[in-house]
Amino acid sequence: MAGRIRNEDIALVRERSPIADVVGEYLQLRNAGGGDLKGLCPFHDEKTPSFNVTPSRGLYWCFGCGEGGDVITFVQKMEHLTFTEAVQRLAARAGVELHYEEGGYAPRRRDGQRARLVEAHRIAAEFYAEQLASDEALIGRRFLAERGFDASHAEHFGVGYAPRGWETLVRHLRGRGFTDQELITAGLAREGRRGPVDRFRGRLVWPIRDMTGDVIGFGARRLYDNDDGPKYLNTPETPLFKKGSVLYGADLAKKEMARRRQAVIVEGYTDVMACHLAGVPTAVATCGTSFGEEHAKLLRRLLMDQPDARAEIIFTFDGDAAGRRAALRAYEQDQRFAAQTFVAVQPDGLDPCELRLKHGDAAVRDLIASRTQLFEFVIRATIERYDVSTNEGRLAALDAAAPVVAGIKDAGLRKMYAASLDRWLGIMDEELVLRRVREQGMRGRAADGRPVRVTGGRPDAGRPAAGGRSGHDLSDPDVRREWELLKFAVQRPAIVGPAFDELPAAAFTAPPHAAVRELIAQVGGVASAGGTDWAVRLREAAPNEQIAGLVTRLAVEPLHFTGETDDRYAAELLARIAERQLTSEIAALKVKLERLNPVEHPEDYARLFGDLVALEQRRRVMRERALGAP
Repeated sequence: MAGRIRNEDIALVRERSPIADVVGEYLQLRNAGGGDLKGLCPFHDEKTPSFNVTPSRGLYWCFGCGEGGDVITFVQKMEHLTFTEAVQRLAARAGVELHYEEGGYAPRRRDGQRARLVEAHRIAAEFYAEQLASDEALIGRRFLAERGFDASHAEHFGVGYAPRGWETLVRHLRGRGFTDQELITAGLAREGRRGPVDRFRGRLVWPIRDMTGDVIGFGARRLYDNDDGPKYLNTPETPLFKKGSVLYGADLAKKEMARRRQAVIVEGYTDVMACHLAGVPTAVATCGTSFGEEHAKLLRRLLMDQPDARAEIIFTFDGDAAGRRAALRAYEQDQRFAAQTFVAVQPDGLDPCELRLKHGDAAVRDLIASRTQLFEFVIRATIERYDVSTNEGRLAALDAAAPVVAGIKDAGLRKMYAASLDRWLGIMDEELVLRRVREQGMRGRAADGRPVRVTGGRPDAGRPAAGGRSGHDLSDPDVRREWELLKFAVQRPAIVGPAFDELPAAAFTAPPHAAVRELIAQVGGVASAGGTDWAVRLREAAPNEQIAGLVTRLAVEPLHFTGETDDRYAAELLARIAERQLTSEIAALKVKLERLNPVEHPEDYARLFGDLVALEQRRRVMRERALGAP
């Protein structure tokens, strides 16, 4: 096994991995002022951004769930990696060669499992792409050409061809140093009668990438009539590939999705290609599964979804019955995120790939532009099953559509769609429709019986605030002053200077604050806080995760000003906390004097009295400083 990665290399990886760039590969970040950035937290479901990134200190913190750390911690948690694996991944991204304290340079074969599997997929993707030019792959090139794709398009999307041989890829990867078990674990091979065989054979293959661009799986399309497998065969669930949380094309679409505040969900790999080439570069597709909750969370992070519903999620489905069922399933996910959600269905049943081939790029763009709101689509799809030319049919359609309308959480929107339902049915009795909708809503709540789960906004009242696990009450003015002073010590140490280092830990009444003060003293005090890695040094020296989390929050949370300049505000905080500490010392000294007989112990009494006078004088100075600050 490789030894521990050298500290110098870890520091270099951090330096060459700007946290804003790395986090930005997973979610959309926007300016939060003061050089900070914010976005929707990837670690919990929220509608209002509470995830802050502070590039100047290389740290992030979520004020909603309390997750925080540096760029290495972020990659660890997002990709479920060990510390070493996260460093190795970032090192590969930044082009940093790692060295180890035991055994020198560690070659790639010593990397963690994830790195090995990613490398196997990279080599497999290159192999498949090269095979697309072979004589055997003519059938695959014809398939692409018949759908309007040429060699440059295939290269852009990484499309390749899997040869029909049983062990073609297996032998190739064995020759690159991979074990049979690694190939099976990666999903690139499966167990055969005489050992592992290629999972994909005689098919066109599309590499599926994660948000950072690493290939983590493949989707493969059947080409030969005697292939008795499914039309599309995808990589199975592996340590890399979780189909319920992966969107094909997201790595290519994420920048345009963030810029346009739009995501277009299509059904297949060729549909993604067609949309991108037709001028809809926000298209993505699910990978062998229907659109689900994890997909919705991923889109929300990429779009940085806001309550004002400016972002658009547009689902495209085939115009047949299966497509309508897919739209109904998507409806179940709609209210999980605050974007306006639409459906775009081509009346003649053509999917985006077929539409582009038959009518050109403009027709694809027109399809997306002609979108219908998802609520309207689902309601209309429901009532279309009934004959609304008769009273009986209209009433049956009303009873079928009423639960859909009743399920709309926004009361105003619910009422508006009830009015639309009345108009679409031609009942012309809005009160009747509203009453039926209310009855369905009451039935739904009675059947559920569970309390409504509120998403987004501020944390539940009974839930500890971010950082509240530490037990300090920031509503207490004295505790709040301690917190603000510690933020200065972590963010602007030069401003508090030697005066802060003179404060003992006992000056901080909240135990977590005292622990942070002790931590600062242990690493040499604010006087040693040179460079931009001060907060990182504090995190690394923290005795436990709780204190490390507090340091992270202190480093990321904006400083609180009430009109004064930062240096005067810091001076006021220092003076008030020092005055409070001196008051405590004076009270303890007075107790000692009261218990001491000046006749029996004149020297001790005189010494203590002198100390009291000195403390009183120091307290008076601190009080004047505190009051003197405007």
